[in-house]
Amino acid sequence: MMLLAEESTSQERLITMVLFSALIAVTILVTVRASRRTRSATDFHSGGRGFSGIQNGFAIGGDYMSAASFLGIAGMIALFGYDGFLYSIGFLVAWLVALLLVAELLRNSGRFTMADVVSYRMRQRPVRTAASVSTLTVSIFYLLAQMVGAGALVALLLGIEEGDTYLGMSADTAKIVGIVVVGILMVVYVSFGGMTGTTWVQIIKAVMLMGGALLVTALVLSIYDFDLGALMSDASNASGAGDAFLQPGQRYGVEVAGDAWQTMVNKLDLISLGLALVLGTAGLPHILIRFYTVPDSKTARKSVNWAIGIIGTFYLLTLVLGFGAAALVGREAITAQNTAGNTAAPQLAEAVGDHFGGDTLGAIMLAFIAAVAFATILSTVAGLTIASSSSLAHDFYNSVLRKGRASEREEVRVARFAAIGVGAVSIVLAVFAQNLNVAFLVALAFAIAASANLPVILFSLFWKRFNTRGAVAGIYGGLISAVGLVFFSPVVSGKGEDASGNSLSLFPASVDFHWFPLENPGLVSIPIGLLCAVIGTLTSREADPDRFARLQVRALTGAGAERAGSH
Repeated sequence: MMLLAEESTSQERLITMVLFSALIAVTILVTVRASRRTRSATDFHSGGRGFSGIQNGFAIGGDYMSAASFLGIAGMIALFGYDGFLYSIGFLVAWLVALLLVAELLRNSGRFTMADVVSYRMRQRPVRTAASVSTLTVSIFYLLAQMVGAGALVALLLGIEEGDTYLGMSADTAKIVGIVVVGILMVVYVSFGGMTGTTWVQIIKAVMLMGGALLVTALVLSIYDFDLGALMSDASNASGAGDAFLQPGQRYGVEVAGDAWQTMVNKLDLISLGLALVLGTAGLPHILIRFYTVPDSKTARKSVNWAIGIIGTFYLLTLVLGFGAAALVGREAITAQNTAGNTAAPQLAEAVGDHFGGDTLGAIMLAFIAAVAFATILSTVAGLTIASSSSLAHDFYNSVLRKGRASEREEVRVARFAAIGVGAVSIVLAVFAQNLNVAFLVALAFAIAASANLPVILFSLFWKRFNTRGAVAGIYGGLISAVGLVFFSPVVSGKGEDASGNSLSLFPASVDFHWFPLENPGLVSIPIGLLCAVIGTLTSREADPDRFARLQVRALTGAGAERAGSH
């Protein structure tokens, strides 16, 4: 029996590795082909602006539906029921803000990066420096989430649980290897393929992700004769929380008997999370630069409409994936593999495969969904890396250090080196953040984006009086307050241990220096970012109404956008 079990395990691993290797081979082939068309800075930063609305819509969906969406939200719903679904709602509603306030205007006003718009009527060097720092910080937080998901996924793919080894690797070593592999691949994609290669990887990933999610959803519902009520009832019974699993309060807004202060903090944390999710999307650098890959504002609008349809459908599917994992896999099995629940979706795929076709189909389903999840991670990290490297090369190196005198070839070369640096930093930080839920980590990135980027973008587009001091104060004020409050929150220290003895914070459980009670800083840091921008503006006499008038014309018509940021 032991021999049969070992043979079955090795067969599963072989299927997994073949699918995995095929996926990586296809994406690298796409990247190599794209590299032949990446010659100018426009090709590298925005893919030559040659993508259609449908293509860019799928690419936006591929960029946005990250490991947090697929792995993190499914895990959150599986472990916390109703409260986990709040992430799906927040991520989806956020797209309305992006569509109504920034998509078209940003496409018309800028050229490659967010800073092209923000700095247009201001002094270039201080504003572009601040924008680069903000872009890099948001991207690193977001990258952490993807890398943590990759580590958990590789350990699951190889069938390594705590205490097991495979090819001499423990579970912890396998996770670190996964993080390093993703880091190397994302540098390859961006360095060689630029935005063109990244976009095609994102399109392939979006199609695979939607196909995989639809397949698993259909199979889960067929087990319950397409009775969603029966599925939810089974999930609540298996969760151990009973009917409370389907009610608010398992993870957020928890009522603590006899402790009014903690109850209030829990409810404020829920409001803070909602604010960050809804307002953060319109300030995410890797999403904003996607609007520059289309030829005109009409195509930008069309691409956002397609993205909303794709993303909306996907987030409805996460409800079935999460409750399906709770019902068919079980809380204990999920947390035994990964304490934060990041492997719930692949485990569900394996359970569904076992139900319909035994171990072999289970292994194929696990390998397929894990490959989809890995593609999800790869495409998102590539998008984040190109956002960071473009900002460092275009905004900081060319505009600040070289004062706009760098050649396009030089700018692209610096962007490629920047991608290597961003990859290295992300790998190191992700190794220390392995026990955090990926959806939760992304929520922190959203809070920083909403605090530092969104107020400055909106004021740049709509407030005539807005000036350099306001932009710099708004970016740094929002950024420092968001990162600072996270550092002194339970996320970093003081949250205690889980049932396995692992620290629930970044630091060991014995270390506690937190004083800020909320886990998400958005409720405090977003108003601080807005206030800093307003105060900075009003304390400076600088104003350029003519430049603002030209920006308005450009934002509404797109006239001169090709030259944005080149002055």
